[in-house]
This record gives sequence, structure tokens and C-alpha cells, in this order.
Amino acid sequence: MLNKNKRPITLALVASLLALLALAGCSEAKQVSIHDPVMIKEGDTYYLFSTGPGITMYSSSDMKNWRREGEVFNQAPSWASNAVPNFKGHLWAPDIIEKDGLFYLYYSVSAFGKNTSGIGVTVSPTLNPRAPNYGWQDKGMVLRSVPERDEWNAIDPNIVVDNNGTAWMAFGSFWQSLKMVALDSSWTKIAEPQQWHTIAALPKGSMPTGDAVKDGEIEAPFIFKKNDDYFLFVSWGKCCRKDESTYRLAIGRSENATGPFLDKNGKDLAQGGGTLLISGNKNWPGLGHNSAYTFDGKDWLVLHAYESADNGLQKLKILEINWDKDGWPTVDTNELDEFVSIELTQ
Repeated sequence: MLNKNKRPITLALVASLLALLALAGCSEAKQVSIHDPVMIKEGDTYYLFSTGPGITMYSSSDMKNWRREGEVFNQAPSWASNAVPNFKGHLWAPDIIEKDGLFYLYYSVSAFGKNTSGIGVTVSPTLNPRAPNYGWQDKGMVLRSVPERDEWNAIDPNIVVDNNGTAWMAFGSFWQSLKMVALDSSWTKIAEPQQWHTIAALPKGSMPTGDAVKDGEIEAPFIFKKNDDYFLFVSWGKCCRKDESTYRLAIGRSENATGPFLDKNGKDLAQGGGTLLISGNKNWPGLGHNSAYTFDGKDWLVLHAYESADNGLQKLKILEINWDKDGWPTVDTNELDEFVSIELTQ
């Protein structure tokens, strides 16, 4: 249960931190406002990527104080306007992964509320914008979804590598289900012959959260390997509605990267299963679209949450993952109030 006295103390602490940062010479300091965060570490520096025009990028040495590094794309990907008519430059739901000295950044282009969508990938040899070899080379579209043809949505990509070294792209938002497809050795195209799996679904009517598009309110798959198991995180509910957001996180577990992913009761997520991991509260009514990582021997859940005290504005949250006696992940909801991320602008 949340300590009722903790919220005022936390707000006072945030105010003190911002005042100290201003005295330190920062022209602007505020909490990091972000959607759909993913993270990676290069050397001693953490890098954060999120939904936004051109894909927003941050760097940090401690996962709390973040420097805005601009955008990955200075201009729209060349394929975007053909795949999504009336594309306005807003790129969604990235994922970042390293392979053989290159960083692969996957991203989504979509028409909101439609499955007119595509997933692309761009690569760079480093994430440090001040390094002489920094620079993104777009590799184009990996896959797309087309209305009336596909009953899934090509958005919210996540890459997981199985024990055989095969890279799989999990993806999806609403419609009939979340999918997974094998990539070829370049990690920029679908492997042939094509290998597809349905990894999660939520039939319409099974969630008491209102209307859905085509099917249930499920999206943003992220697969995290811990020891010999793969954990599938999914977001249930609706995002982006400030205090009215119903976002929450559910999980399943599998011995294989491609599933089936079963919840604590043994029900397959592809058949509507899922165990609730974390949901909103009075201070943070909705939260979700997570990623998960191991850094320096600790496991972390990275997500965004809507802060009621700030008119429902989305904020970066990084919570430590612990594990119960049966090997399932747990997080402490008190850390939603305790964690403060600061955006620095010099």
C-alpha cells in the first residue's frame, strides 16, 4: 500500500532538485516526459529512445539525469509517406539492439487508429552524437500492414534473439493479435521461408475498459530473457488519455523465444491469458509500454506513466525488477513516487 505521506515529500524533493539544478547553471530542468521508452548502454553511457518527431534521444550516466540529444531523423524516412499517406513525421514506439558493432534502431510509422502501418530500421556504429563515426543509415521498411488485407498492426516492434542466434521481431497493437516473425541474418528483412507466430491476443469484450479497434486492447510486446525463460510483457488498456488512461502491464512466460507464453494459471497469452504485473493508482492512473533490461547485475523495468498531479503528463519511470520464489518478476509500486528523472538542457 502506498504511504499517504510519501507523495507530498516526493513533490517537495522534486522541487528542491529542480532548484538546485537551476543554481548549478542549467537554463532548464524538468522531469523527463516521454512515451514508449527503450534503453541501451554503450560504454558508461545509457541511451534512451522514445516516440516523437524523428525519434527522441537522451543520454545519461546514471539513469536519472538525462541530456536531450535531439532526434535520430532530421528528415522523414524515404519510405514513410508511401506506406502511410499524410505522414507528418511522427515516429512511434522504437526498439534498440546491438549486433556486431552496429546499433539497430527499429521504429514505427502509422496512421493513428488504423492499421495502415509499417516498421523500419536504421543503424549506426555508435550512439554518441559527438563521436566522429556517429550517423544513422536508414535500411528502409522491414514489414507493413494494410487495411482489409491484414488483421494485425505493424507497429511497436521488439527484437529478441533465441538460443540459436535467430532474431525475431515481436510487434502489434490492437486488431486480432500480437505477432512475431523471424528476421534474416541482416536483421533488416523478413527471413524466407517466412516463420510467423501469434504470441498474444485479447478478444474484444474481455476488458472492462470501453471500446477497442477491431479487437481487444493489447499492444507493445517486449520479450526479456531471464536465465532459461523468456518473459513476454504486454500493455493492456488505453494509453494517451491523461488521467483517463487505463494502461497496465501483464506478463507470460515461456521456455522458448517464440512461445507459447503462459500466465501463472497456465493460460496461453495467445488465447487471452496474462498475469497482471502492475497497474495504475491514484497518483499514476495509467502506465505501460515497457521495456526491460539487465544493467550491472540488476534488472530494470522501463516504462512511462501518467502523473495525475501534472495534468496527466507522461513521465519516465525506471523500476527495479525482483523475482519471486517461483521465478516471476515483481516490482514495487512505491517506486513510482520515489523515482525522479531530470531532463537537463544546458
